[in-house]
Amino acid sequence: MLIPGLLLVFIFNYAPIFGIVIAFQDFNPIIGFKQMRWNGFENFQYILSLPDFMPALRNTVVISVMKIVAGLTVPILAALLLNEARNVLFKRSVQTIIYMPHFFSWVILGGIIIDILSPSQGIVNKMLGLFGAEPIAFLSSNEWFRPIMVITDQWKEFGFGTIIYLAALTAIDPGLYEAAIVDGAGRWRQTWHVTLPGIRPIVVLMAILSLGGILNGGFDQIFNLYNPLVYETGDILDTLLYRIGIEEAQYSVATAIGLVKSIVSFILIGLGYYLAYKFANYRIF
Repeated sequence: MLIPGLLLVFIFNYAPIFGIVIAFQDFNPIIGFKQMRWNGFENFQYILSLPDFMPALRNTVVISVMKIVAGLTVPILAALLLNEARNVLFKRSVQTIIYMPHFFSWVILGGIIIDILSPSQGIVNKMLGLFGAEPIAFLSSNEWFRPIMVITDQWKEFGFGTIIYLAALTAIDPGLYEAAIVDGAGRWRQTWHVTLPGIRPIVVLMAILSLGGILNGGFDQIFNLYNPLVYETGDILDTLLYRIGIEEAQYSVATAIGLVKSIVSFILIGLGYYLAYKFANYRIF
């Protein structure tokens, strides 16, 4: 039963690894691999000379860090609030509603977000107009683009994180809350001294494991929402790689960018697992 799944993983995840050799070649698909000219590290030198590379790298790191911070705080707050709900039907209904966007692709959500934030017909600008504010082109503004990416990313994914932290909350010994009540602790003191320390290992684990994705700014999301007006703050490594590799057919340069990105991500993932073992006693093997 595992063979079909393993075969797909090998074809799509491991077989393409052999294609990284074109990062060191002047690749031309018409000529083929045998007649290809090897150019050493010329593609990597060319990457560093690109005026768009460093801004894309900076945008990738900034957007990723913003998403990591929001991806920790928002689900934790949502889990704490839901944990206080005593009506089971209400609690399960809210869980379902906030978890639902996780199953939609960014193609669908991108269209919804574009309509919601439209300067002319969007509901957000119509509400702002009721207070006399001028329409804002959120997706064409370098000032607003990054916050919109973080907010919409949380709209889609915070429900998934909330479920993880709710599961962690169920593992806390109820006797600790009873002892806190006996000591005169209110709900806030119980949260601060019992609940948060109780889920601290999973919070540390999730924060550390997210380090591996710091160079993944979220291609699906940004590709469906960005435009040339926001390249200054919204262009990331993956979208730059797409334009170079697919639109401009510079396959060797795009592969070189992808190789650098993969090596850095691999190092960060290894560091993340080491820190997860050191601080959260989590080990994959």
